[in-house]
Amino acid sequence: MATPRPPASGKPTSEKGSKKSEMSKSGVDQELIRQLAALLTETDLSEIEIETDNLKLRVARQITQTVAHVPAPAPMAAPAGHAAPATAAEAAAHPGTVTSPMVGTVYLAPEPGAPVFIQPGSSVTEGQTILIIEAMKTMNHIPAPRSGKLTAVLVDDGQPVEFAEALFVIE
Repeated sequence: MATPRPPASGKPTSEKGSKKSEMSKSGVDQELIRQLAALLTETDLSEIEIETDNLKLRVARQITQTVAHVPAPAPMAAPAGHAAPATAAEAAAHPGTVTSPMVGTVYLAPEPGAPVFIQPGSSVTEGQTILIIEAMKTMNHIPAPRSGKLTAVLVDDGQPVEFAEALFVIE
């Protein structure tokens, strides 16, 4: 009676091993895909790509993000006696206008529900944080370029801004 011969590798053949080789013959190793998908979840990655001599495999997941909308605080009027620019065009022409150094979303407070950094009529010192601009998921603290009195806030909290867009007027 003949005994089964082990494969050339010296390891006995199992049912799982032969099943895996069948998957390899079809070009798709489902167990490998499952392992990569689990690795995506564990590491919080959005995609993984591997390449061997005869196989190139990319596993990706779509990440949905929820954004909480924070209502803008009620605008405050400038104190009497200060002539704040009436329009954005007038503000851009004002010599004390502070413009956006980047494209992003403006936040007037350090976190939702917190008091704003500065209010119209308040004194500002050079280098003091006057707002945050979020760009590419990075919170950039924007300092006051000069000291003076804030006479106008030209943007709302959570508003998208463009490069060089007028943000404040400091006199």
